[in-house]
Amino acid sequence: MKDSMHWYLPMQNHEKWLKKWINKGMLENKKTHNPKHWKSQVIGQCNSWLDNGLKERSMTRDLDWGVKVPVENSEGKVLYVWLDAPIGYISATKKYAKENNLNWEKYWKNNESELIHFIGKDNIVFHCVIFPIILKELGGYNLPTNVPANEFLNLEGEKLSTSKNWAIWLHEYLNDFKDQQDTLRYVLCATSPENKDTDFTWKDFQSRNNNELVAVFGNFINRVVVLTNKYWGGNVPKRNDLTINDKEILNSINNCSAKMGESIEKFKLREGLSELMNLARIGNKYLAENEPWKIMKTDIKRTETILNIALQISGSLAILCEPYLPFTSKKLKKLLNLNNCNWGAVNDCIINEAHKINEHEHLFKKIEDYEIEEQLKKLNE
Repeated sequence: MKDSMHWYLPMQNHEKWLKKWINKGMLENKKTHNPKHWKSQVIGQCNSWLDNGLKERSMTRDLDWGVKVPVENSEGKVLYVWLDAPIGYISATKKYAKENNLNWEKYWKNNESELIHFIGKDNIVFHCVIFPIILKELGGYNLPTNVPANEFLNLEGEKLSTSKNWAIWLHEYLNDFKDQQDTLRYVLCATSPENKDTDFTWKDFQSRNNNELVAVFGNFINRVVVLTNKYWGGNVPKRNDLTINDKEILNSINNCSAKMGESIEKFKLREGLSELMNLARIGNKYLAENEPWKIMKTDIKRTETILNIALQISGSLAILCEPYLPFTSKKLKKLLNLNNCNWGAVNDCIINEAHKINEHEHLFKKIEDYEIEEQLKKLNE
């Protein structure tokens, strides 16, 4: 043990306004229509700190590495990482603004800007207590609008550990599963630990790819594009008389867009992804029940309507999947020959009659058992 001098942040002086600010997020949490609600676990962890009484916290360390303390008589002292790191967010913004001829203050000192921290639960206190105190002390800076922290993601039932090589390395994944970036994005979002700890397993990864992306999403697009090219030369057929079921299917497109948008704004990304896949399932079911390939010769007008509606679902999926599956979105837009389409363009008539689509290509690739065995073997080496 030895004596050492350090600089402290008087956190106890900020309890009153912090409690009011944090619990404002809790009140908004009860308003389900408010997209800015805070997660209950974030508010709960903050209140546990506040209820126990904040104490002054050292903001310096005795280390030979780190950012040196920029004051007199501070030789050998460096900044505590959770003082230094969040300030780095501002520094990075300043650097970006300078390089792009922008005003950095519009990001940090503007009522129209929002500061949102996407983090893990172990960093909640730093982004909800320490950094806000620093911003408040500086004056004029925006406080976080929301801190949608996730719980922990485990790997094959155990905690991730890079030192023990119990991890999935991105560069290796991209090499082993070439052009399948979206599969990893999909599975990570589908198993995202938004409210509780979850587990990533390679078997689940394979199952979700083969049974959901390939068998549902990819299969629907495959059938629609193949039928359109085979019987209509790639031209979108016209829409004729609509049945009650047809109208319900078309309404589901608009409903999906609204529900996904609301889920994403509430940071319920897993819920939004579920809505996306549900629209693909609706499309598959619609084709299976109406069987356009069977009635083609006996009722051409009905077949045209079925394919037209299926193509509207396809076009909507191309746009709606972009936040989750950007590579798939790009490929599907090219396949359907959709240009300059954004979220606002999603509706029940996104592709016009006689619009020309391109030849079919598979969106997703099936993952075989041997590929999964190789990944499991790599973990245990």
